[in-house]
Amino acid sequence: MRLRVLPVVFATVLAMAAVSATAVAAPLNYEGTYPAERSRSGGAGFFERLFGGYGGSGPVPRERVSFEARYKPGTIVISTKERRLYLVTGEGEALRYGIGVGRLGFTWRGTHRVSAKREWPDWTPPPQMLRRRPDLPRYMPGGEENPLGARAMYLGSTLFRIHGSNEPETIGTAVSSGCFRLTNEDVIDLYNRVKLGALVVVQ
Repeated sequence: MRLRVLPVVFATVLAMAAVSATAVAAPLNYEGTYPAERSRSGGAGFFERLFGGYGGSGPVPRERVSFEARYKPGTIVISTKERRLYLVTGEGEALRYGIGVGRLGFTWRGTHRVSAKREWPDWTPPPQMLRRRPDLPRYMPGGEENPLGARAMYLGSTLFRIHGSNEPETIGTAVSSGCFRLTNEDVIDLYNRVKLGALVVVQ
């Protein structure tokens, strides 16, 4: 009796292990997870924070790093090549954030200052964008569905912004029209640290 039962038990354990391995290896479907997890005061949901988003390289952890640059504390340095934003916190140190950058043909370099800050900003697509995307709304009030996310910092008199995003899976990718996007969680953190008039260097 024991000899007959053992192969059955062993086969059952193997089958369960195979199912578990398949579940881990299969790509997770985040549709329906993120909207439920997202909060007005937070950023990406649990699964996005745990696994780094869906698609692209996903959000990267915010962290304090060594940063050799001759900029005063409070300066923002954006590396479009690295797809990282650095907030200089002291001599030789910075906070590093993962960002989404402009897609091919929409990247740029330059120096500006933070000219305005907005919480849950409204969005009015500029005429240039509407010509490319006539399907876009002419105006969208601030909120969880707004593409500017939880916070926005405006760069000089340009149309470009550092802002949040309701699509955390796009962090680490090149998808925007020249703006720089962070997860809502990260943009809230950055917003609270950055002063009006802060220097922004885009490389």
